Amino acid sequence: MTDERRIIGGHRFTNEADYKAAERDVIKIEEIRKKIDFKNPKSVEELYNHLQTGQIVFESVIGQEFDDEIYEAYVAFRDGKTLETKISSGREKNGLNGKSSKTAKVTKTSEKKTSGQKISLEDFDEEMQAQILKELKKKERIRKGILFTCGAIAVGCLTYFGVYSFMSARTEQDANQLANAIKDDQPYIPFNSEDDKYYAQLTETEDGVPKVLYKYEDLYNQNKSLIGWVKIADTVIDYPVMQTVNNEYYLDHNFNQEYDKNGSIFLDASCSAYPRSTNLIIYGHHMKSGKMFGSLQKYQSESYYKDHKYIEFDTIYEEGTYEVMFVFRDKVYSQGDVNFKYYEFVDANSEEEFNSYMDEMAALSYYDTGVVAQYGDQLLTLSTCDYQQDNGRFVVVARRITE
Repeated sequence: MTDERRIIGGHRFTNEADYKAAERDVIKIEEIRKKIDFKNPKSVEELYNHLQTGQIVFESVIGQEFDDEIYEAYVAFRDGKTLETKISSGREKNGLNGKSSKTAKVTKTSEKKTSGQKISLEDFDEEMQAQILKELKKKERIRKGILFTCGAIAVGCLTYFGVYSFMSARTEQDANQLANAIKDDQPYIPFNSEDDKYYAQLTETEDGVPKVLYKYEDLYNQNKSLIGWVKIADTVIDYPVMQTVNNEYYLDHNFNQEYDKNGSIFLDASCSAYPRSTNLIIYGHHMKSGKMFGSLQKYQSESYYKDHKYIEFDTIYEEGTYEVMFVFRDKVYSQGDVNFKYYEFVDANSEEEFNSYMDEMAALSYYDTGVVAQYGDQLLTLSTCDYQQDNGRFVVVARRITE
């Protein structure tokens, strides 16, 4: 068939397949025109809905034009207007004889507002209005949800900051009150030699049980978990040291056994103040406020170390002063990892084991302090969290100064 013969409704089709599709659409349109009363708005609306939902599908531009005419009729009836064009009979409209009687077509886009004009909800049909309202309500719920979530986060942050500030202030106040509760006592008995400045007291009762130092009696009676006191001159570190059967309770409780995010400074549960372990390991939170062990990382600087060489740590049984020996960063390893774990060094069972631990820590240390420990010396380890790595720890190890 030549191109001249492939003409329907004023459209020329270049191949047989498109032409046959147009023919099928013409037949389908004729059947629809026989069944539909185009003067009845309900009939037109029903046909329009069938076209919109895909119950009636066309294959060619002929069908698309008919679809547009139905949309034009639907809009006209909806708006109470009179159509300027008439929906004529099928053969006359689509011109199977090759002649076109196509009237002026109003497409679906013809209803759109021109640039600069506002579109109102009434410009759409009821179904579309319902969908628009549903979508608007959904977006409004989302908007309110976002506002509520943001508000809740803001309130939560303010509450957290308020609680944190309150607890931080309370911790400082409590620490001052506790420090004032320490009784006056001579902390050290000086010797004639300048090198032997510090002497640790320990008094045993007749049955061999250590006697709590007079200076700590009142505090110990307030809380039997008290095991000592740690202080570094010219720093905020001046706190009671607690100890329980586990290392959990004083992570978030203070001396008065109140919930406190600052927690308390506490001695590792595996350590013994008497009889004394080789190494006493003391933990404290790295608080951003600088409280607890928040300032411990300043020891990374050698100049800071030189101004803070000594750590005072008294158990409730005896006084003691320590000189800083090692400063390093490490981490908490998995139980199965074969690594040096400073936090497992509590008692040295042999000189070889002791020296091995000293070598490991010396290798990690930021600088050489010149302080050397011998087998039999007593050590003190201060440990806090370090956020430069996962499960990181910042550690300061000191050797006890003896007579």
